[in-house]
Amino acid sequence: MDQLDEAILQILAADSRLTNKEIGEQVHLTGQAVGNRITKLKEQGMLKKFTVAINYSDKQFIRLFMKSANFAAVEATVNRFKEVEEFYKVSGQACYVVVAHFTKNQLNQFVEDISKWARYSVETVLIDKRK
Repeated sequence: MDQLDEAILQILAADSRLTNKEIGEQVHLTGQAVGNRITKLKEQGMLKKFTVAINYSDKQFIRLFMKSANFAAVEATVNRFKEVEEFYKVSGQACYVVVAHFTKNQLNQFVEDISKWARYSVETVLIDKRK
C-alpha cells in the first residue's frame, strides 16, 4: 500500500458515497485508476466494507473478564444483543471488548445476562471528540 492508497482510504472513510471520479480529482488520478486501486485494496483485505456511521445517543466500551472457561456462552449471549456494534476477543487483561449503544435499561439487562460467566467494566462515552 502506497501513499495514494492511504489517501483513497482516508477519503472513503470520510465519505464512502463519493464516486471514483470525485476521489480521483482529489488524488490526481482518473476514476478508472481509483476503481482499480479500490478493487486491489478489497482483494488484499485492506478495505473490509463500505458502511454508514450512525450517531447513537449512547455508546459504551465494555471489557469482559471471564470467571470460567465458558466462552461459547459468553459469545452467544453478546451476539444476541442487536445493540452490540463491535465484539472482539482480545489479549491483555480482558478476554473480550464490546462496543455497544445500549440505553440504561438495555445495559442493565446485558450486564445481568453476562454476569453469569464474566465480570465486566463499562466505560460510557460522554462526548465524542472527533472532528
